Amino acid sequence: MRKILVIATFLCSLTAQAMPDNVKLVGQGQFSYLFWDLYQAQLYTADGSWSNYQQSSPVVLKLTYQRDISKADFIEATVDQWKHLQGKVSAQHQDWAKQLDKLWTDVKKGDQLSCVLLPDSTAQFYFNDKLLGDITDPAFGPAFLDIWLSDKTSAPKLRKKLLQL
Repeated sequence: MRKILVIATFLCSLTAQAMPDNVKLVGQGQFSYLFWDLYQAQLYTADGSWSNYQQSSPVVLKLTYQRDISKADFIEATVDQWKHLQGKVSAQHQDWAKQLDKLWTDVKKGDQLSCVLLPDSTAQFYFNDKLLGDITDPAFGPAFLDIWLSDKTSAPKLRKKLLQL
């Protein structure tokens, strides 16, 4: 659970430039670990409902942090969540972790982090309305967002709130 929080922690915030005007809120929820509230999460899609990554595109996961979290913890948590979902850490996961290390930064209480999965499968990351960069590997965006949206997530209560199940 701590890992998903940390990973979620580094998503990114949206700018008017990248955030599609027509996205609608699907759901939102609080992620807590033990006694600590870590972040508020909001999921947006083109029509405000969830089908899958292609039909719901663009997909936006927006996190507002309630604690300070280091970049190193973000990356470690992300890799741990991929291991949880896939049963192992692949060479592709390790490659993505290196790319994330170049994009991500530490977050402080109150920071917003967002991930925008565009229709062309590019994943863009924003931090407090500033574009951090993107990952163009078409497999990355779904693999990253599955940390929260997969039925195998380590945070099933948050998933239910995000997807309004």
